[in-house]
Amino acid sequence: MKVLVVGTGAREHAIADALKDDVELYCYMSKINPGMSKIAEFKQGDEGEVEKVAEFAVDNDIDIAFIGPEAPLGKGIVDELQKNGIKCVGPTQSAARIETDKSFMRKLFEDYEIEGSLVYKVFDNSDDVSAFLDEFDRDVVVKPVGLTGGKGVKIVGDHLKDNEEAKEYSCEVIDNAMGGFAQVIIEERLIGEEFTIQAFCDGEHLAPMPAAQDHPHAFEGDVGAITGGMGSYSDVGGLLPFLSQKDYDAAVEIMQTTLKAIAEEAEPYKGILYGQFMLTADGPKLIEYNARFGDPEAMNVLPLLKTPLADVCQAVVDGTLDNVEFEDKASVCKYIVPDGYPETEYAGELIEVDEKAIEEMGAKVFYAAVSQEDDGIHLSGSRALGIVASGESIEEAEKVAEKACEFVKGNVYHRRDVGTQELVNKRVEHMKEILN
Repeated sequence: MKVLVVGTGAREHAIADALKDDVELYCYMSKINPGMSKIAEFKQGDEGEVEKVAEFAVDNDIDIAFIGPEAPLGKGIVDELQKNGIKCVGPTQSAARIETDKSFMRKLFEDYEIEGSLVYKVFDNSDDVSAFLDEFDRDVVVKPVGLTGGKGVKIVGDHLKDNEEAKEYSCEVIDNAMGGFAQVIIEERLIGEEFTIQAFCDGEHLAPMPAAQDHPHAFEGDVGAITGGMGSYSDVGGLLPFLSQKDYDAAVEIMQTTLKAIAEEAEPYKGILYGQFMLTADGPKLIEYNARFGDPEAMNVLPLLKTPLADVCQAVVDGTLDNVEFEDKASVCKYIVPDGYPETEYAGELIEVDEKAIEEMGAKVFYAAVSQEDDGIHLSGSRALGIVASGESIEEAEKVAEKACEFVKGNVYHRRDVGTQELVNKRVEHMKEILN
């Protein structure tokens, strides 16, 4: 079977790595990913030029295309590939609105009375924003309606001082059509602990993966700018130290109900559905959906996959998805980024990665926004690579991942606290306070 992975980052590297032993692997990437280029036939090109991706797929007799990033999904890459006879692990443009149009997602919850929703409003002018926030007596979250690479969300009490600053930022979003829409969503700020559940979907059936928790803040102690994610962890049993089986099951039920609603409102959803939840005193609440694997959360779950990913892909496109099995282990991912990220002066610099030493420790390297040139691996202004380790506990996995980070040299930084016992305990205690 010939499989094409579309995308160039660590998420796509993890997908390709999980496929490489069972398929004839091809990749279409905007930059030459040092890991993917070693294990696949590839073409360098803009993933958003969907006709060219489809042409490459047809020319190489691709059986299944696995779409990694969200932007091509929003441009209808699956529609274009399917038009050319290529089956896809990824939703159509219409179904992908679950991520690309947050107002569509919230209205879906409203119209189909799906559990786990929250108070929200969509605005397209500053006067209505001001009137709403003058009356709303709780802290809010401000979100662009469209895609912003995980960096457009701002929270009162975190990035914004108060609802007055929320007004200013909301106007900025509208005036600049941030994310491609001259609209903004204002939601109530939920109090609790965030967690992620990702699931394979075949249009009707859903196969959930182990839960994970991302760390979006740039710096240790959960401070600094919101980034695309600085690392994440998962735990044995597919749960998290603060997440019960009951709450996990409730979140999966929300996702299953959503899957049915998308099929009725748009088209059957085939691919990866990523649910970002907040565990609150009232149970799990849905913050947002992504129409693809999370980055870094894909790196937590894919190395633990026992069912061959090639088999899962076939079941997704055939509509025969059943149980998908994972190793009962914990995992920790730590992202290496340029010093100063998200603002950095080191874009373009060379880094040294001792892959052999990292692998000998039992860890894995997944390359992100770097580029393989003749003289080595160059940084960009974004995240460079993920270091992932698994173990019988989060503590065991974290120690391996942290040690492995020493084998990346250059002007780079990572959050040393991701997956540490201290930070995990902080999450557990926070949840206890909320529930008591």
